[in-house]
Amino acid sequence: MSQRLRVIIAKAGLDGHDRGAKVVARALRDAGMEVIYTGLHQTPEQIVAAAIAEDADCIGLSILSGAHMTLFPRVLELLKEQDAQDIMVFGGGIIPDADISELENAGVAKVFTPGTSTQVIVDWLNDAISASASN
Repeated sequence: MSQRLRVIIAKAGLDGHDRGAKVVARALRDAGMEVIYTGLHQTPEQIVAAAIAEDADCIGLSILSGAHMTLFPRVLELLKEQDAQDIMVFGGGIIPDADISELENAGVAKVFTPGTSTQVIVDWLNDAISASASN
């Protein structure tokens, strides 16, 4: 890929814990990606607006609050409304296994759970963006 990946890392909703999101953001940055961290307490509307304004390749959502079944689908819906479905959505957090498959079926590219190595996330993201670019 000729240009650096642009990744939005976002904390949606009322969740106030962002250590994991910052660790992932730093790992992606250290791997050569351009990372924009939106900060805490972002609405899906703010996240999608930032992704479009920043011409992001993907959005990484971190959700620990239990609102993943509302927030992920809302981000996907807003991307569709803005004709921006080319912006891939992935995420992580405390998400039950049963919900992961439902989120992935709804269009979330990948969900990472606590304890996932940052190298696994970096490698997956590089592979996923390369694959979508070649389609």
